[in-house]
Amino acid sequence: MAIKMKTVVTYRATAQCPTHSRTEIPVRDLHVVIDEPLERDGTNLGPTPTEAAMTALIACTNVIGHKNAHRLGVELGEVTIDADCKFDRRGVLMQEEIDVPFPAITLTVNCKTEASQADLDHVGVETAKYCAIAKLFSAAGTDLTVNWVKID
Repeated sequence: MAIKMKTVVTYRATAQCPTHSRTEIPVRDLHVVIDEPLERDGTNLGPTPTEAAMTALIACTNVIGHKNAHRLGVELGEVTIDADCKFDRRGVLMQEEIDVPFPAITLTVNCKTEASQADLDHVGVETAKYCAIAKLFSAAGTDLTVNWVKID
């Protein structure tokens, strides 16, 4: 008898908040710290919440991109991802409510590979279908562009 994996799971965490700016969140056997820089009275022990959101997008693109490349038989080779993220800080500065705090994000996925540009484009299309964090940003109204680029 085959074991059926759950398709919907529940994540739970209880975070400790030792300062106004630092949040310590247990995840699996890891200790995640989200913090503010010293100039904003933080302890600079981790990324800010908004930096963590951007880095989550980059990481999700990497993970889901590689899964799709494997599924499609495409070798991505050496990968780097450049991010250009526009962030409207008026909300976090308490100046006014902002409906779309990240109005535009462009990721460039650079692949030093023997694969064709067409193969990379196909990986990109498939990755857009499955990257949960990209879907969150897009659903929130962010103009998200992800370019998959072949580097010779």
